[in-house]
Amino acid sequence: MSAPDTRTLLAAAHAEVKAEIARTDTKTALLLAFVGAVLAGSWTVAKDMPPSVPAYVAGGLGMALLIAAAGLLLRSVRPNLRGRHGFPLWATLTAEEITATLSQDLSADIAGLSRIAVAKFTGLRRAVDLTCAGGALLILAALLAAGGAA
Repeated sequence: MSAPDTRTLLAAAHAEVKAEIARTDTKTALLLAFVGAVLAGSWTVAKDMPPSVPAYVAGGLGMALLIAAAGLLLRSVRPNLRGRHGFPLWATLTAEEITATLSQDLSADIAGLSRIAVAKFTGLRRAVDLTCAGGALLILAALLAAGGAA
């Protein structure tokens, strides 16, 4: 394989990793909005429900899991200003250092960005799991409240 082919492949891999980070951030933002809406809606419904200890316990656990999911999502999109990639790196370099850095092999940058992408994806996956569990508990709480009211 010739040098231009390797450079082209590295540039494509670099772009792919950056695109995956962007896709993960978009999914995270959508899920965070969904979790916020579910929390707000659940609170609105729960305050008007008749008191039922089992429903309150299940609903409280569901809300706690949704709050934990929101925390994971916020952590996933939190900017990493101490990182070696992207804006923080470029902001610390002179024009000549940026040119030298860009002319070097992209392999280290791809590896670092890939670790960031995996960390973001893992946080998103855990938040989805917590959201599903929290939603199931909220449904259980609604069923318990409906069954207790009848």
